[in-house]
Amino acid sequence: MIRPDYLEKFRSKFRGSIVLPEDDNYNEARKIYNAMIDKRPALIAYCSDVADVIYSVNFARENKLLASIRGGGHNGPGLALCDGGLVLDISRLNGIRVDPDNKTARVGAGCVWGDVDHATHPFGLAASSGIISTTGVAGLTLGGGHGYLSRKYGLTIDNLLAADVVLADGSFVKASSEENEDLFWALRGGGGNFGVVTSFLFKLHPVSTVYGGPTFWPIEKTAEAMRWYKEFIQNASDDLYGFFAVLQVPADPMYPEHLHNRKMCGVVWCYTGPIDKAEDQFKPIKEFGPPEFEHLGPMPFPALQSAFDKFYPPGLQLYWKGDFFKELPDEAIEKHAEYASKIPTPLSTMHLYLIDRAVQKVAEDETAWSYRDAVWSQVIVGVDPDPSNNERMTRWAKDYWKALHPYSCGGGYVNFMMEEGEERIRATYQNNYDKLVKVKNQYDPTNFFRVNQNIKPS
Repeated sequence: MIRPDYLEKFRSKFRGSIVLPEDDNYNEARKIYNAMIDKRPALIAYCSDVADVIYSVNFARENKLLASIRGGGHNGPGLALCDGGLVLDISRLNGIRVDPDNKTARVGAGCVWGDVDHATHPFGLAASSGIISTTGVAGLTLGGGHGYLSRKYGLTIDNLLAADVVLADGSFVKASSEENEDLFWALRGGGGNFGVVTSFLFKLHPVSTVYGGPTFWPIEKTAEAMRWYKEFIQNASDDLYGFFAVLQVPADPMYPEHLHNRKMCGVVWCYTGPIDKAEDQFKPIKEFGPPEFEHLGPMPFPALQSAFDKFYPPGLQLYWKGDFFKELPDEAIEKHAEYASKIPTPLSTMHLYLIDRAVQKVAEDETAWSYRDAVWSQVIVGVDPDPSNNERMTRWAKDYWKALHPYSCGGGYVNFMMEEGEERIRATYQNNYDKLVKVKNQYDPTNFFRVNQNIKPS
């Protein structure tokens, strides 16, 4: 219970808005992307600026309140919220300044990637991010960040130049390769363990029109298609990216009616090379099978980034599991084919994202992200609007993950984890874990920031 006089003192300094359990908009305010999460915070503080972030951190610490940080709110296990504590909402810190001469963008931590695409595209530039434009910038970045541009330009953290951070003691610091270098190292993959990032400085790249889209084959061809994809993509140029998927085709006008609700496998492509050479690049792709459906062509990069947003709006029930893989042996491919045929609900899916080439050029100990030798980042997601299907889709995701885990590197992408325990977190950071603990000891020795994939101080 928060003392009323303490709350009033906080209100007198706070410029944003505060939502309490008795307020009419409380239930709306505590919603996040994953509707499976049902947490009831004591208050939600919508910060209007960095000063509000500082006031919020100090208020939570002084009143011994559990604190969570909410940016885009896409986090699977719902770590943007906390029961009985303070939700520090930074979604209003959403300014962006693009510097086209230096090819950089200063991005407020409350932005989603669609905001960044909107701001950078008129300059013919793009940031290396994910595949859904409604994903929050902060969460994706702090976990590592991989997507369409990773193969050519590296992870999101490989393109992070600096960050502004509010620490657990309420102080404000800058982190870069020249200031607070150890904190900067930890922020690149270590999640929200070390402070509240209020803005990021990203390196941008010359990406405007890309050539891409999906190619689908019948689900019965999953093993054959995955074997072909594995061989083809490993010999393709850095300009060509494609993630493999198993899915059920949505009943949507963007797909032919005869494919609606059919289970299929496929690849979603993104080619960033010269457009006049795209047809040559895609000739073998169109010949394999051939695809039962393909929708390939030139498009603005933001159009590809947002192409699947409408199928995964906020408010769905979600459960996901992830792992990294160096190889896809035939035995693993057969397991994929087995579980692909059992997709439990129309929106449930499995994706294998490429994380090779530019990602692998960074040393394992150069950032907190430790799996620089992995080739794929796998996510298995059970999704449905109806909570009554949760057990069925969660069981499928867990069983699928368990069947493939023996072929994995042992750890997975921190952004694709539910709350899976300390052992799983250690496996994710490998030899970098002990250094992360040292940074945690220095910047958050009391573990104030613990509503996350937590790295505990000594």
